[in-house]
Amino acid sequence: MPSAGAASLPLERTSAAAPRTAGVASVGMALPANVVRNASIADRLGVSEDWIVSRTGVHERRCAGESESLTALAARAGARALEATGVGASDLDLVLVASLTHDDLLPNAAPLVAERLGALNAGAVDLGAACTGFLSGLAVASGQIEADRADAVLVIGAELMSRVVDPGDRRTAALFGDGAGAALVTAGGPGAIGPMLLRSDGSGADCIRMSHEDRLVRMRGQDTFRAAVERLSESTLAACAAAEVGLEEIDLFVYHQANARITRAVGERLELPLERVVDCIERYGNTSAASVPIALAEAEQSGRLRRGMRVLVATFAAGFTWGAGVIEW
Repeated sequence: MPSAGAASLPLERTSAAAPRTAGVASVGMALPANVVRNASIADRLGVSEDWIVSRTGVHERRCAGESESLTALAARAGARALEATGVGASDLDLVLVASLTHDDLLPNAAPLVAERLGALNAGAVDLGAACTGFLSGLAVASGQIEADRADAVLVIGAELMSRVVDPGDRRTAALFGDGAGAALVTAGGPGAIGPMLLRSDGSGADCIRMSHEDRLVRMRGQDTFRAAVERLSESTLAACAAAEVGLEEIDLFVYHQANARITRAVGERLELPLERVVDCIERYGNTSAASVPIALAEAEQSGRLRRGMRVLVATFAAGFTWGAGVIEW
């Protein structure tokens, strides 16, 4: 408590100085070489390939080999994002890695990735928000840059989900895949990041869980489906309102590639044109924290995502956690 007679501190900033703009300067992705198609999984589960597609939308996914590490995969994605710009690893102020499938409990993934990249001057922090981790990273990176505490932040989402999936569980065995995606966020970068809205509701914790006992993802599919559709739809509208744009002004909707049925249900609820909704889960599966940056990188490579577009990104994850934001690409 302030002492008697002490001057009251102002509750509002008196400076009118506007914060710096943070933007996505580039994106990149990295994938294991091994492609696993539905046939082998369907045989193991005693179902048809069509059964898998009808419930997940997945036709194939990438799976890392025993000798491949999350650190190496994340660093490859980060290096590809850096290669597209004039920013070197030594210029990075911060490396953020979102993942739930680290190589070890300790050390954390981020310092290992930073070292492999040569980001010797950067801080390194792991983010634990499951599938919402990459979006959380964009929020942290843009906040650091807007506050003039960093000039260049590398945000990476990377997962080896094949190592935490029960191969006999029909709810998850065919759904998940491995991969990594990255975004370089810089001061004044061309892809201006608008407000990033992050939300949570711990009452849904039991719907998606991985315990210390077996370290395998367990999911209540129907409950997760309903919550995901509701929260993704809700956060899409909230992010547009925060950015002061209408749904019709968004050129591309990039949702977490959780399940094709979820993406389709959100699009139908919000009456979004199919051609403006990215759906690439059929090739990669659900890659958790990596799914949004992979979707962005693929859309850019294919020419679907171009300079000047207005892009909405949104995620939903275990916890529950979710969020959305608008980027002027």
